[in-house]
Amino acid sequence: MSTATIADIARHAGVGTATVDRVLNKRPGVNAETVQKVMQVVEKLGAPPPRGRPRKVENARFAFVLPGESTPFVELLDRQIAQAAGEFRHQHITEVTHRLPGEDPAQFAAALAQFADSDAVAVMAPDLPPVKLAINELVRAGVHVVTLFSDVAGSMRETCIGADNRAAGRTAGLLLGRMAVPGRDTLLLASQATRLSGEIERRIGFAQVVEERFPKLKVLRTPDLPSADAGATRALLRFLRGSGVDLARVAGLYNVGSGGAGVARAIESLGLTGTVPVIVHDLTDEHRSLLAAGGLAYVLHQDIHYCISTAARVLRALCENVRGALNVVQPRIEILTAENLH
Repeated sequence: MSTATIADIARHAGVGTATVDRVLNKRPGVNAETVQKVMQVVEKLGAPPPRGRPRKVENARFAFVLPGESTPFVELLDRQIAQAAGEFRHQHITEVTHRLPGEDPAQFAAALAQFADSDAVAVMAPDLPPVKLAINELVRAGVHVVTLFSDVAGSMRETCIGADNRAAGRTAGLLLGRMAVPGRDTLLLASQATRLSGEIERRIGFAQVVEERFPKLKVLRTPDLPSADAGATRALLRFLRGSGVDLARVAGLYNVGSGGAGVARAIESLGLTGTVPVIVHDLTDEHRSLLAAGGLAYVLHQDIHYCISTAARVLRALCENVRGALNVVQPRIEILTAENLH
C-alpha cells in the first residue's frame, strides 16, 4: 500500500500541493504538461492515501490579502489576523498579511498575481474584471483561493467566507422601517464609491425590504461619501444642508460601509441624535463608544475572528485534500445595541 503523500508527490514533481490536489481530483486549471508530470510521479511513488483524513504535510504558506485603505474595518481585520498567528502556527500555517492598493483595480490585480508561489490565498478584493482574472490565474496555477467578507462574482475562488450581505441590508431596512414614526417617511442610504460587492449587496437588500414591507417609506441615496470619518461628516452635512432635504421627514439613516462614525457625528451636529436612528456595520472601537452613548441605534456585526479562522481551516483542508473542506457554517448577522454590548 502506498505511503506517498500529496507533499511527497508535489516535491518530486516540482509543483505546489494545491496543483497535485487538482490533478488527482481531475479539477480544471492545470495545463496538460503539468498534469503529465504529476501523473508520472504518482505512477512511480503510488497514489496518496484515500481522501477524508488529514495528512501531515509541510508548513503551508498562506497569504491574507486586504485593501490598502486605512479604514477602521480593514485595520480591525489586520489586527485580528495578527492575533491569530499562534492558532495558525498550531495548524502548521505560515501566514503573511498583504495590503494592496484598492483605488486602482489594475494595480490591485497585478499585485494579487504575485502570490502564485503561495499554497493558498484569502482575499478581500474589489469585484472588478481585472481582479476576477487575477484570481482565476492563481487558481489555474494551483493556488487555493477564498474570498473574505465580500465576494468576487464569477471568479474561480473556492468559496466566500462571511455573512450574507444582502440579508444584512434587509435587516437594516427592517429595523429602520419598524422604527419610523408618523410624519417621517424618508430613509437615508449612505455609502461610499464602493467596488466591494458586499457593500453593493447591502444597498440592494436595504432597498428591497423597504419597497416590499414599508411602501409608505422612501429611500434617498446620499452622494457617495468619503471613506474617512471626518470627510464623511463634512460631505453628509453639506448634502443635508444644501440639497433641500426636509430633515423633519427623515426617519433614519443606514450606512453600508466605512465612515460610520462620521455619519453619526453629522446627525449629532444637526441635533437629530435620538430622533433619527443610525445603523452602521462592524463593532470597531469608535462604533462601540457611539453605541454605548446613544449616537448609534444599532451596529450590525459578524464574528470576524471566526471568519478568519474558518478561512484558514478551509484552505488548510483544501491543501490536504480533506473531504468536505467546503462545508462551512457561515456567520450570522448580530444586531448589537447599547444593552447587549460586552
